[in-house]
Amino acid sequence: MDWFAAVDIYCERTDLGFWGEPFNALSNAAFPLAAFWAAAEARQRATPPVIWVLIAIAAMIGAGSFLFHSFANTWSGLADVIPIWSFVALFIFVAIQRIGGVQPGKLIATALAIAAVLTAVFLATGEGENTTAVAATVPDPLNGSQQYAPALLALLVFCFASWRRKHPMRNWILAATLIFMASLVFRTIDPAICAKFPRGSHFMWHILNGVIIGTLLQGILRTTVAKHEGARA
Repeated sequence: MDWFAAVDIYCERTDLGFWGEPFNALSNAAFPLAAFWAAAEARQRATPPVIWVLIAIAAMIGAGSFLFHSFANTWSGLADVIPIWSFVALFIFVAIQRIGGVQPGKLIATALAIAAVLTAVFLATGEGENTTAVAATVPDPLNGSQQYAPALLALLVFCFASWRRKHPMRNWILAATLIFMASLVFRTIDPAICAKFPRGSHFMWHILNGVIIGTLLQGILRTTVAKHEGARA
């Protein structure tokens, strides 16, 4: 594997320079902003370490994606996808416990199943969306967005489970799911709109995903984690 092989798969990039994708790079500020918002809320609550890890990974998503959309090569592609799928896996694990009500004794088997599924998806999609330049030459009407089908499916399952249980997080999950559907549209149409909109639409994928992560973290914190005594409402 050539760790420094150039990857050019987005509408905005027209050269191999560091600032070849300024909108795509800078729009990743949405992720640390979501993490900062979550951290501010978490400090008011008896937040368990696993949720703090989720908050930290949320910030890392922004850093990894910034690296990829700046350096645009194989190693930065891995820096992009690893935090994303780590967040997805850990959030599913936390949601199964806090929304699904799965007993702690069953969580290990559940975690192994989640890891197996995500590993299979990761390998089946060519080691993630950004780790190969082949995607730039092979026509794909969905622009690689099909790899996020497991994430959308997980959100839909949690929507159903939370509404069935009348869980207080149900509105947060519904909002995140609807925003994710819109976000996938922006990611998918990026190469198709280059001629009329040279900046493309991938930057909206970043902005909306930052909103999604912020929404999910706020939902988990505000509906499943108790406030410290004396904390301001």
